[in-house]
Amino acid sequence: MTQQLSGLDARPQDARMDTIIKLAVMAVGGQGGGVLTGWIEAVGRANGYAVQTTSVAGVAQRTGATIYYVEMAPASAGAAPVFSLAPAAGDVDILIAAEMMEAGRAILRGFVTPDRTTLIASSHRSLAVSEKMAPGDGIVNPDEVLRAAEVAAKRLILQDMEAMAVGVGSVISASLFGALAGSGALPFTRDSFEAAVRASGRGVEASLQAFARGFDAANDPTSPAAPPAAPARATVVRGPGKLERAWAALTERCANLPEPVLAMALAGLRKVVDFQDLDYGREYLTHLDRVLALDNAERGYALSLEAAKYIANAMAYDDLIRVADRKTRPARFERIRAELGIGPDQVVHLTEFTHPRGLEVVSLFPARLGRWTEDRPRLMAWIDRRVNKGRRLRSDGLWNFLQLYLLGGLKVYRKRTLRHAVEQAHLEGWLTTVLDLARTDYALGVEALRMRRLIKGYSDTHARGLSKFARAMEGVSLVAGRDDAADWARRLRDAALQDEDGKALDGAIKTIQSFV
Repeated sequence: MTQQLSGLDARPQDARMDTIIKLAVMAVGGQGGGVLTGWIEAVGRANGYAVQTTSVAGVAQRTGATIYYVEMAPASAGAAPVFSLAPAAGDVDILIAAEMMEAGRAILRGFVTPDRTTLIASSHRSLAVSEKMAPGDGIVNPDEVLRAAEVAAKRLILQDMEAMAVGVGSVISASLFGALAGSGALPFTRDSFEAAVRASGRGVEASLQAFARGFDAANDPTSPAAPPAAPARATVVRGPGKLERAWAALTERCANLPEPVLAMALAGLRKVVDFQDLDYGREYLTHLDRVLALDNAERGYALSLEAAKYIANAMAYDDLIRVADRKTRPARFERIRAELGIGPDQVVHLTEFTHPRGLEVVSLFPARLGRWTEDRPRLMAWIDRRVNKGRRLRSDGLWNFLQLYLLGGLKVYRKRTLRHAVEQAHLEGWLTTVLDLARTDYALGVEALRMRRLIKGYSDTHARGLSKFARAMEGVSLVAGRDDAADWARRLRDAALQDEDGKALDGAIKTIQSFV
């Protein structure tokens, strides 16, 4: 392949070489990179240019984008131009990136150079698999890509092209095409660009609206200022008068909290009430009051702020009931339709992939029966053999939907389950430890609250997180009393978030054991 490309690049050195325009598009699945390339080809041919398009697919959807490559030159009399099949470093006139990190990858590969390249990119993020798989916050900092783009590109057009398109019911390829037209990097009129969109015959009006937004953005590339954050306020609910009054009483109780804690406490209250009921919300505020009793304004209420977040997360744990409830909510089906652009007259087939273990099933038993069952390994193994297998449920069908709906409706029974008893005992033990630490070392108490970040998800994910949490809290107990205890607790948490298996955490604990 290398020899073939080298041969194709050996063009006659005549004036025709200077007229060839080289354009690369980097897009991931679902962003319309092929459609965008087709429009570019159409507008070039309509203006009397010879055009060649090629594409090289990435290894997987988000390990690498598909690279669409276009070369074009005036189709005048004389020898036909010889086009390359793929872009070369330092030899691209226009680079279009349909996502921020794809712009970064283009810069790393040398496709963007300050002497010639116009870089048109969308500032939104479509997270890579590696970013999603990270136990902690694996999201790459886009500011580094922005700084590199400002240096590497001859001209930079960077806007949230995704939001422009979605706002008018189109896809990002249309707004990127508009930005390309507005940039003036191609010697064609706006009318010829719009004609290519009309000729496609699908979603024309929405695409033209997105095109116009992209065109305007290219001519005024300053990003609009972000709207100011809305002040924290209670959610307005509608329902039976008794429930409305009870909710109002809870939000009024929240309103008396210190200002730094208020917004997070309201969010936590909404979360736990949605998870269970109003009584559960009262329990949440009672837990929070215990923390507030040790806090004050001089410390900025840091302890209470973290408690408002992590106590709510601990109380709203992921069990089978919650998972089923989330899968059957109308808002979920509306979101799926909106994300996929499905019209009201279209039928959706939705398959749920489930894999419950015996432990999850037994956790739904009444607390006493569940403990009795867990104490009998042979019985647990028998249950696990029968339920621990992958299942595919078509939730768009009546029978499977009813199964999930009925399971999600078991909220009224949840407080009697083994899982709830276990979670409440774990919450009480953790919170008691936090308060004991905070009485003697406020900063260490804050870090101990943040340790709850390690626990998330359900099934195997929850088990791994719980194991890391227990080991990290053991490490906290080892450093308690030291002047740098809070710093060591932070290091333990960061280590636990580095890898799935907890090897970095084990190393950090061994380091602590070496000096205590």
